[in-house]
Amino acid sequence: MKTEDFDYYMPKELIAQHALEQRDQARMLVVNRAEGTYSDRHFYDIIDYMSPGDIVVLNNSKVIPARIYGTKRETGAHIEFLLHKRFSEHDWEVMARPGKRLKIGTVIDFPEGLSAVVKSKKEDGLIDVTFDYDGDFFTILHDIGQMPLPPYIKEKLKDKDSYNTVYASVDGSSAAPTAGLHFTEELLERIENKGIKLVYVTLHVGLGTFLPVSDENIEDHIMHTEYYEISEEAARIINETKDNGGRVFCIGTTTVRTLEASAANNGGRVAPECRETDLFIYPGFEYKVVDCLLTNFHLPKSTLLMLVCAFYNREKILEAYNYAVREKYRFYSFGDAMLIE
Repeated sequence: MKTEDFDYYMPKELIAQHALEQRDQARMLVVNRAEGTYSDRHFYDIIDYMSPGDIVVLNNSKVIPARIYGTKRETGAHIEFLLHKRFSEHDWEVMARPGKRLKIGTVIDFPEGLSAVVKSKKEDGLIDVTFDYDGDFFTILHDIGQMPLPPYIKEKLKDKDSYNTVYASVDGSSAAPTAGLHFTEELLERIENKGIKLVYVTLHVGLGTFLPVSDENIEDHIMHTEYYEISEEAARIINETKDNGGRVFCIGTTTVRTLEASAANNGGRVAPECRETDLFIYPGFEYKVVDCLLTNFHLPKSTLLMLVCAFYNREKILEAYNYAVREKYRFYSFGDAMLIE
């Protein structure tokens, strides 16, 4: 299958530059797969599509201020780090700019007594480093770091919380699981009061989210790995819901990857586990867990758009995207939502 098959025209003025002040006021395009139709709603209407016995699965990973700026100890040259993946308390994989002249053993100094030494160099500008610091790493990061906004967002954040969900609780992501940005605490409470359980899993979103598919054939694309965790309670509730005929509403592509990766590794069942996944979902993939998908509008030729197309139908999804363009929906991270039922 060709990467060009997942292209569409989207005017730049439709790229949302900031979050709505009232998160759940976003528009929501509802796609009904059984009837092949779609309708215009608002995000707060999502509760109308849920029934007692259904569950809502959310990714509670929290975006960290992963962009930090330092200087090479030897020369004073400026270096930018974008934290990508944590291996241990002090060891990280990062993207460095400029990174070509960094050598193994180079020391970079940052504010607040934080420093890093280069341990190895990889492809795509990624390097492994070991940080040295006193105190708590994430406290230092919140003091000196900036939120790693996607390159298509040009405006500065009014506050860091706007690029995190209201339920984010586990530090570790380099990008937000953006479908969840629409929820408010009040809406989540209303959903629970209707008899619908909220289930939390964790997948730390990495830099692969920003990378376009450059291969001509999508089958040649290699996904970056991302770390996920599923608790015993979460696995039990998800499996029981499937067994009892309830529906699993996945909030965002990250929860989809988490549940479907686990099912692929465990005979179609979700298991309690902590592991990494490089699962690439595109048309032809057989979903085993997800029944309904809440997502945002994604970039052309992106793996996220391919995942959404796999959940329904490429032609129908692109048709819905073209409708959203005509109706001037807001696109990408801070944009409007799409519910596929």
